[in-house]
Amino acid sequence: MRSAEFKFSPRPCDIYESRVRPFVKEKTAVLVVDVQNWTMERGNLPLSDYFYEEANKRVVPNIKSILNCARECEIEVVFTVIENFTKDGRDRSLDYKVSNFFVPKGSHDAKVIDEFKRREDEMVIPKTSSSLFNSTNFEYLMRNIGIDTIIVTGFLTDQCIAATICDGADRGFWMICVNDACGTSTRERHVNALNAFKGYCRMESTESIINAIQKDIKK
Repeated sequence: MRSAEFKFSPRPCDIYESRVRPFVKEKTAVLVVDVQNWTMERGNLPLSDYFYEEANKRVVPNIKSILNCARECEIEVVFTVIENFTKDGRDRSLDYKVSNFFVPKGSHDAKVIDEFKRREDEMVIPKTSSSLFNSTNFEYLMRNIGIDTIIVTGFLTDQCIAATICDGADRGFWMICVNDACGTSTRERHVNALNAFKGYCRMESTESIINAIQKDIKK
């Protein structure tokens, strides 16, 4: 007896031509990952001169431009920082313990850098893992607010940025990476990481993301 042959096709509502969709301010958030005093001050991490030069000359200024645009357009801004929940760091992930990542709760190292002039009502979410989705209630908060699109910036491209973007995509968020508003220890690692996770997100530059936001929201 021959088994029946079935023909399936996607539901029309599940067909997307691309990851590029118009921005809706109530459904969009800008996420800034690990741009904190601990990361930006030399001696805390084994990072190269290249990293600090790129961070100060390119990444931080670009993030500031994106934040200015987001605030002007009333888009949600969220910061996440590496920070212990406990004084002795017992809550950290195994990887953070092995890597000797120890940022005391409430310390100077845990603060978002002053250049961003964080506003009082902008959330700062402490994390103890590479992916923001793994050790925080970030997803819960975004669902509560009604966010479905997350614009990701910060450090490090091949670690926390990559992990957060891939996890966000798997959880049903429209993820966007601003490729000149994130960085890591070498140019090669940065480019390789972008190529590795580009299938999980929409790729934009600082200029193109600002233009798109202003076009869609400031009509």
